[in-house]
Amino acid sequence: MTATAPITQDVHTIPRKLPEGPVNLVGLTRDAMRIALIDAGTPEKQAKMRVGQIWQWIYQWGVRDFDVMTNLSKVYRAELAERFVIETPEVVSKQVSTDGTRKWLVRIAGGHEVEVVYIPEEGRGTLCISSQVGCTLTCSFCHTGTQKLVRNLTAGEIIGQVMMARDDLDEWPVPGAPKDETRLLSNIVLMGMGEPLYNFENVRDAMKIAMDEEGIQLSRRRITLSTSGVVPEIERTANEIGCQLAVSFHATTDAVRNTLVPINKRWNIDTLLEALRAYPRGRNSERITFEYVMLDGVNDTDEDAHRLIKLIEGIPAKINLIPFNEWPGAPYKRSSNNRIRKFADIIYKAGYASPIRTPRGEDIMAACGQLKSATERARKSRKQIEAEAGL
Repeated sequence: MTATAPITQDVHTIPRKLPEGPVNLVGLTRDAMRIALIDAGTPEKQAKMRVGQIWQWIYQWGVRDFDVMTNLSKVYRAELAERFVIETPEVVSKQVSTDGTRKWLVRIAGGHEVEVVYIPEEGRGTLCISSQVGCTLTCSFCHTGTQKLVRNLTAGEIIGQVMMARDDLDEWPVPGAPKDETRLLSNIVLMGMGEPLYNFENVRDAMKIAMDEEGIQLSRRRITLSTSGVVPEIERTANEIGCQLAVSFHATTDAVRNTLVPINKRWNIDTLLEALRAYPRGRNSERITFEYVMLDGVNDTDEDAHRLIKLIEGIPAKINLIPFNEWPGAPYKRSSNNRIRKFADIIYKAGYASPIRTPRGEDIMAACGQLKSATERARKSRKQIEAEAGL
């Protein structure tokens, strides 16, 4: 694919008026942190070393207090405390599902809120994080899409969700203790609120921090970015992040996808698939995941299954079938279990993995497509939600 200009939206990552006071180190790249330390008076010759020391305290040990950073002098620690802070999003509320899924409502700068979900599994756990406040895509089956886009999250607010979750899981290692390879938080999926590729630079910087070998140390193969199909940014995802890719596909004709995923009107199915076939990391060892929500009578026929197989031919892929997670005022119903199994069987016999995702956290509105900040949800009556859904 030819290089194209970055895709941006008319939203701001941070409020127009920057807050006065100490600078938050969370979310700064190594280069940005080095420059910030030099600007604060750290000798340039020492800056790289200081970044390495502070970086480990923040991202490897989860430390938020400069006084704990004992390999720095007392004087330097005091100077850091005057100029900088180490802050993550504030937890407003926490809910725990009967299946162990955790959902946090967290508050960020400006009083805005996003939701973060942790899904525990045997021997592992996946954290679903948000990249925007609200969403601009208005996918008709998605509860988040009924909340208007407010702004992009900063890199610090994105990686801060990971740090907050590790706090709650009590998963920061203790300096000097034997290394424990067990990970409660072993995977990250950018499948929360927002379209990650409309906030590319901040998502990229946050995930680079998550993958850093002297910090949280998550493998790029443990990070999955889900996009609805922002075609010009797909190649950048491979080259600048290198994580796994998932695509919110959900339909086998442009007519249906235009309704379910309106971004399809800008980049249709053929254009999207062309980009996916050229995806530099799209090979058998790193298959592209096609997410497909199962909607009764909309996209779940045998004909849809056969069309899907033909469309993705030649792309190393697996198909994640997602039983629709209903929400108040939703204009769709979940396909029956028998219909989903039949659909999955057709795909499986064509040689593609077709796991049916087990809905998690439905009782706390934490399942796929159900995320929406509680304050926004509380502002609207059921009648208003139904009106927005076109019912």
